[in-house]
Order: sequence, then structure tokens, then C-alpha cells
Amino acid sequence: MTLSTHYHSHKPNVPIIMEDVFGWVREGNAFQVRVWLDDTEHDLNLGDDHGFSLLHWASKEGHVNIVEMLVSRGARVNATNMGDDTALHLAAAHGHREIIQKLLAKKSDVNAVNEHGNSPLHYACFWGYEQIAEDLIHAGALLSICNKYGESPVDVCRPQVQKNLNEIAANSGQDLNKKIAFRDQTWKGTKTRSRDATLSRYTGVDISQLNLTTKIAESHSGELWKGKWQGNDIVARILMLRQVTPRISRDFQEEYPTLRIFSHPNVCPVLACCNQPPNLVVVSQFMPFGSLYNILHEQSGVLGIKVKIMLPHDPKGQMGPKKPLPDHIQIAEPKDDTVPSQPYSEHKGEKKPDMGGVAPPASVPVHIPQAAY
Repeated sequence: MTLSTHYHSHKPNVPIIMEDVFGWVREGNAFQVRVWLDDTEHDLNLGDDHGFSLLHWASKEGHVNIVEMLVSRGARVNATNMGDDTALHLAAAHGHREIIQKLLAKKSDVNAVNEHGNSPLHYACFWGYEQIAEDLIHAGALLSICNKYGESPVDVCRPQVQKNLNEIAANSGQDLNKKIAFRDQTWKGTKTRSRDATLSRYTGVDISQLNLTTKIAESHSGELWKGKWQGNDIVARILMLRQVTPRISRDFQEEYPTLRIFSHPNVCPVLACCNQPPNLVVVSQFMPFGSLYNILHEQSGVLGIKVKIMLPHDPKGQMGPKKPLPDHIQIAEPKDDTVPSQPYSEHKGEKKPDMGGVAPPASVPVHIPQAAY
């Protein structure tokens, strides 16, 4: 079984086979999940629309056999969804004690907090799973962790359970008077990039949304096209590969987000990608005058007024600017010099009349002083 080349009409970038495996995990269909995992081209750490991995769903639904299957094949136990929940959060919130024990055996982070600052112990206490709360404390869960509302796990549990949990924590050496305030763990305090997020199964923008019009260049690595996307001028580099296998498609999907890290006014940004085999496309902002090398050495860009003069107006926008540049200079031929027939004087501040080759009027006196001997 390989990655399907067929796509849903309402989700053109989501292969149908990925839709199926998430459904199999939710239903507990261990046989179909095992068959899917036997194909080594498949990536079991991909996430769905909300960043839920297969392990997230198996832990939430309580399918112990599928959890065992996934962790034995290398599923990331600390991967987070869009809300920064790990599989341990979901297992604790739904009371699946056996799954929690298996996740803890695989070194799952017992004190991981989600976007609300809640740890798995918060959810076990809130939903009244006392035995699970005790297991988490024995595994190192801290009672001193506070969520973004300033609540510790014992603050959200029933009063009769608080005393027991405090005793277990004290016997484990925890300082019950210490409080760890919530601190946003995401990158720069935003949801731009989660700590250990699952890989999105979405493969970028749909290639049919790109209006590619003009081929700019072609090399052994691929073709470079100019076009439009969402009303913006873009360039699309279509990678030239002999065969796009599911593994190559997955590697491309893993490498593409690293290109988005480079965000600087002096760096041409990568806007999006298209990952629809056999098409692998990187979409970047269009630079009308080329690269820095073109500007410095080939004078194809705006480098002072000299380069602008070298690019005349082109209504098609191919060999020059489509609209006339506001500071475009037109050099006119010089006029012939007019030689007056006799000398005349000018008064400062008055406009010089256009003689047109005619002598000045008689009303303008010409005084020539005599030389003194």
C-alpha cells in the first residue's frame, strides 16, 4: 500500500489514505492500522486538521493495542497538537490508566503544559481520576505547577482528594508551598510554532490556485515560472525529479517549514509550497529586478537613476516596467545657439525676451563708454 494519488475535492491536498488511517485509529481497527504501518513509506507522526497524531487519537479513545503498536514503531510520545496537548494529556483527561502507564514507560513528559498551562495532572484531578493522579505524582508530576489562571492541580480537584494528593507529593519530596507560575512555552509567546508539534498532513497550497503565466528560467533542478497567487506576483520553482516517491514527498514536507524561519527585510521570503506528487513547488515573492548579483553585475535592478534609464517603458511588462517610471528621463536634442547681430544689455530680475535672431528694439539704449587716455 502506498500513498494515494487521489484527493478529496473539498480537501485537495489531503490524500484519501490519510483520511482512512485516522478513522481506523478512532474506530480501533488495529488490523487496518497494522497494514498501514507495515508500509515503511508512511509517516505515523503526521497530524490531522487540529494537529492530532495517530497516538493522540488512540490515547483519547483508549485503544491500548493501537497505542502499543504506535509507540513500538517510533511514534513521538511528546508530540503536541494545535492546543499543545500531548497524548498524556488526552489519556489523563479520559481516564485511560493503562495507556498512561505505557506512555510514562516511554518517557512521556509528565509535566508538559498545554496552551492553557494545564498539565496531565490538572486534567486527572479535574475529572476525578484519583488513581491516575497518584500514578502521575509517583512518576514525578508536580503539584506546584499553576495554569494561566493561577490554579494548581489540587485547586481543581475535590476537597476530599486534596489531602491524599498532598501527602503523596510531600512523601515524594515536593515543596507544597512552592508555586510555579505559568509561562508561555511557545516560540516568542505566539502560536506560530509549537514546541514539538505534529507535522501537518496538509501539503501546502493547491497547485490549481497558482496562475503561472511565463517561464523565466530552466535548469537541471527544475523550472522557474512567474505568475499570480492570491493577487500577488510570485515565482514558482517546480522541482524536476525523476520520480516523486512518498518518502521524497514527506521529506519535502519536513524541510519546507525550515525555509519559513528566515524572515528578514533583506531576504526574499518563501510564501508557500505545493506538495502534490508528482508536483513539488516552492512559491516565493517575485523580485522584478532579479537577485543582488543581477543588480550589482548585470544592472538589471534599481541602482540609482542610471538603471532606470536603461529600462524603457514596455506595455507588456516583459522587457521593462509595465507603467512608466515617475522619474524616467527623456533626453531632448539641444537647440541651436542664437547669435545676436549687435550687443545689448539685460536688467537683472527681468525675463529675457526671445530674440529669435532679431536685433533688440531701439527703445533699449546701448551705451558704450569712451576710453579715457
